[in-house]
Amino acid sequence: MKLVKLSLTSMLAVTMLFTSCQTTRPTTSGTGDTSTTTGNRTETSTTGEEKTGMNKTTKGGIIGAGSGAVVGGIIGNRMGNTAAGAIIGAAVGGATGAVIGRRMDKQAEELEKSMENAKIERVGEAIRINFDSGILFAVNSAELSANAKKDIDGLVNTLQKYEGTNIIIEGHTDNTGSRELNQGLSERRAQAVANYARTRGVDASRMQAKGYAFDQPIADNTTAEGRAQNRRVEIIIIASEELKKAAESGEIK
Repeated sequence: MKLVKLSLTSMLAVTMLFTSCQTTRPTTSGTGDTSTTTGNRTETSTTGEEKTGMNKTTKGGIIGAGSGAVVGGIIGNRMGNTAAGAIIGAAVGGATGAVIGRRMDKQAEELEKSMENAKIERVGEAIRINFDSGILFAVNSAELSANAKKDIDGLVNTLQKYEGTNIIIEGHTDNTGSRELNQGLSERRAQAVANYARTRGVDASRMQAKGYAFDQPIADNTTAEGRAQNRRVEIIIIASEELKKAAESGEIK
């Protein structure tokens, strides 16, 4: 699957346009429940076409030294507990951001080779991984499929190789069915991914699992195709504070 690369400046521009009207209701899951959910909600597994992004690699250094962390922090806080907020809020910029960006480039390339069923995007100083939920789970279920485990194994291998990164796992649904049902389903699916990664050796302190129900659609929920795109799990890989300090001090190049 083709690796998509987006510049942080492009993401900042889009974010500035939409943050004033975006509403999110994040819920962090901490129970580790991976039981099957049943109810009146119906899902249809649709893969869809992969979108084509920019083909130019943009390093974290696109933001000027010093200003990067300030701008990223302000906009990241404004975005709240979202994928975009995490990516922008983690931005450092300058030479430090460029070092982190190069490491993320290498990690993303390896993820692309090992995760056949995921869309890999390089965004600023982070990596975003998008799964169609139909690839990971059966209808109304939070039990990982065999193919899902294979892809997550690929993720685990790179996380163990590239220490100094943390991951945020987000579950999303379409707007079919009640909020309560979708909130619970999104939480359990995100937690199922985290639980499996932990059993494969990823330290729990590096992971956050959150469920957003249908509060963060990426497509039109009035169409079957749009609802299929909205049913997804996203994984965001960002630099840890330890990695940022190592890059800033010159310990890593």
